[in-house]
Amino acid sequence: METSYTTNTRAKAKERFPLAILSLTLGAFAIGMTEFVIMGILPNVAEDLHVSIASAGQLITSYALGVAIGAPILAMLTHRLPQKQLLCLLMIFFTLGNGIAAIAPNYAVLMGARLFTALAHGTFFGVGSVIAAGLVKPGRRAAAVSIMMAGLTVANIIGVPIGTFIGQHLGWRASFGAVAVMGVLSLAGILLLVPAIKAEETSSLTRQLRALMQPKLLLVLLTGALGCSSLFTVFTYITPLLEDITGFSESSVALILVLFGVGVTTGNILGGRLADWKLMPVMLGSFAFLAAILAFFAYSVHIPALAVGTIFLWGACAFGVLPGLQIRIMTLAKDAPALASTSNHSALNLGNAFGAFFGGFIITHIGLGALPWFGSLFSFIGLLLAASVYVWDLKGEGR
Repeated sequence: METSYTTNTRAKAKERFPLAILSLTLGAFAIGMTEFVIMGILPNVAEDLHVSIASAGQLITSYALGVAIGAPILAMLTHRLPQKQLLCLLMIFFTLGNGIAAIAPNYAVLMGARLFTALAHGTFFGVGSVIAAGLVKPGRRAAAVSIMMAGLTVANIIGVPIGTFIGQHLGWRASFGAVAVMGVLSLAGILLLVPAIKAEETSSLTRQLRALMQPKLLLVLLTGALGCSSLFTVFTYITPLLEDITGFSESSVALILVLFGVGVTTGNILGGRLADWKLMPVMLGSFAFLAAILAFFAYSVHIPALAVGTIFLWGACAFGVLPGLQIRIMTLAKDAPALASTSNHSALNLGNAFGAFFGGFIITHIGLGALPWFGSLFSFIGLLLAASVYVWDLKGEGR
């Protein structure tokens, strides 16, 4: 007969998050590194490959577009593969892409390597979210997704500075080599820790596409794309904002961006836990607070101490909405959770690309100081769209 102590211990063990989720977190960390480290070594890449900074910057844009366009296509082509096998295949793609980038002889090969690597990005997060949510009890699904996503946010705090340091002292190729090593470690973690999930009967591709084309699901995807585009509308130009308007030095900006990363990680974890409590109300509150904090940033950017505090809160709120958004989309697309989850990352990356482009347009035609106002506007649009989804939900419940 089991003692009450043994029973309680086992019950508590079930409440903990499985180690398998941490292997997904490691993969997310590696992907976050390869996505963002290029920003810190851009001048080195441009000089070594004899291209302009503007041309080197297209390596960032092309990666985002590769995620946005390629990820759903890859998800559809691989929808019959077992989830663990697909994750391993994606990490092999990721490692190979970064390995090619590390030895790329010219700009064209590096561009191709970035596009190839981008294919693994969205599909990894899509399938990884489904696996993470399936490894825990229903009431902890958003928190599980947020732990996996934490790898992406921690990459901004630790991975990108380390990768930039490596690139500046050992050459930019070493940065991609380091990311490739992270890919190998993540692959080993997935092989060892992620259970061989029993393959369920897979919906036909036509049925999955039909599930993806639901009007409410498309509205949620649009909510994420427009509501979260506020991040890149402002963040893409955060350095000139803090240097030219607030008056911070270049070294101070680097430290402030680390603080932003801490806020992002905090918001991601807290947002996941809150979304498991009240998903749609938390999403509405996050968008409302995001709109308010960006509007306040238009004022606080002129006052150094206030600007620093605002940036921390902005990071926390911007990523606090993401776990709930991911779970809502997976819930709506029961016949195609992985494809829908992957499509969410595509929509977010399209929103990022649009935000960065629109931010440049605002700087050219209105001025740098106007960016927070337009970021606030996009968050407010996200709030209105999320409210529409919530009202739709309530009507469906007959309230």
